[in-house]
Amino acid sequence: MTSKIINMAERIKDKEDLALEALFRSDPVPDDGFTASVMAQVRRTIWVRRLSMPIAVAIGAAISAKPLIQAVTIVPGLLSSIFGSSVGFDRLPVDSLPQLSTMLIGATLLMAVIMGSRILED
Repeated sequence: MTSKIINMAERIKDKEDLALEALFRSDPVPDDGFTASVMAQVRRTIWVRRLSMPIAVAIGAAISAKPLIQAVTIVPGLLSSIFGSSVGFDRLPVDSLPQLSTMLIGATLLMAVIMGSRILED
């Protein structure tokens, strides 16, 4: 059994309801390319946000490369002054590690895969 109140409320239409129905039945308002320009702006903003962090990381890494290399060269001296000769880089199996160029290429490929997955995600 359906309620008569709901059925009656759907059938009764006042001036506002009739005006809204007339607006929805009318043709869409021409926007003269406004929608396309707004969508282009939104896409541009998305790309700027998407690329700003990797570019900032790359610039930061380029700026901090020389001080980081200098800090790495100081570490063996600090370790030998703190722990004596019991700890040193000469006792580590460095010859079995890959070369620096191989590690840099691997890190670059890893970053490219991560960025590509984020781009494909959106």
